[in-house]
Amino acid sequence: MFRNQYDSDVTVWSPQGRLHQVEYAVEAMKQGSATVGIKSDTHAVIVALKRAQNELSSHQKKIYEIDTHAGVSIAGLLSDGRILARFLQTECSSWRWDYKQPVPIKKLAEAMQLKLQANTQYYGRRPFGVGILVAGYDKDGAHIIQTDPSAEVVSMHGTSIGARSQSARTYLERNVEKFEKSSPEELIVHALLALRDTLPAEENLSAQNTSIGIVGKDAPFTLLEDGQVAVHLNQVSTHPRTTAQAQGGAEPMQM
Repeated sequence: MFRNQYDSDVTVWSPQGRLHQVEYAVEAMKQGSATVGIKSDTHAVIVALKRAQNELSSHQKKIYEIDTHAGVSIAGLLSDGRILARFLQTECSSWRWDYKQPVPIKKLAEAMQLKLQANTQYYGRRPFGVGILVAGYDKDGAHIIQTDPSAEVVSMHGTSIGARSQSARTYLERNVEKFEKSSPEELIVHALLALRDTLPAEENLSAQNTSIGIVGKDAPFTLLEDGQVAVHLNQVSTHPRTTAQAQGGAEPMQM
């Protein structure tokens, strides 16, 4: 995409009915390292690929707890993602203060939609360059909510956003019928297999570059890192790679 006379501000429409600034923000989301979310009847799982800028730096955090019953994973500009994660944490706290109970995931999705949409409508603002997956559990069951910079917020059975995420979505589409009755451990394995398919053939998941978040019935949101992740990666290693990404092209940005 190239700069043109219709992309000077988010409020400027092109003759084709497009908002170029919003499309650029969606591209930023697509260049971030991938994240995957899936759910069963009782649990929701998000997994994310963490990137390090170089061998001397630590891996960037991609999954955040926003309440005891919900968490988010990020693909895109991490600075924008942290702002939105803090916004959701505030929404959860405010709801608990007012109603003395966890916020319904549906209400959380509505608040996020309004937050994202405002930055696509008013002069002088820019869209958030990040996509977010929300995993939560409430009285209506497990939820996976997908958001993007255009303020499209949808509930999903399984999804992936970020670089090479189409490969993960292909895996999810082929196995979606298995998710509904899967145990939490099986859900994690499915999510990791989908995430692995976003990597080039010469790369693999490790305890250092992978994060897992899980929440469900009678189970608060839990973030798994390092050694806790390694246990599940050992199960994934027994499954051969079938759709390993060997194509060239640009590497994911450090997002």
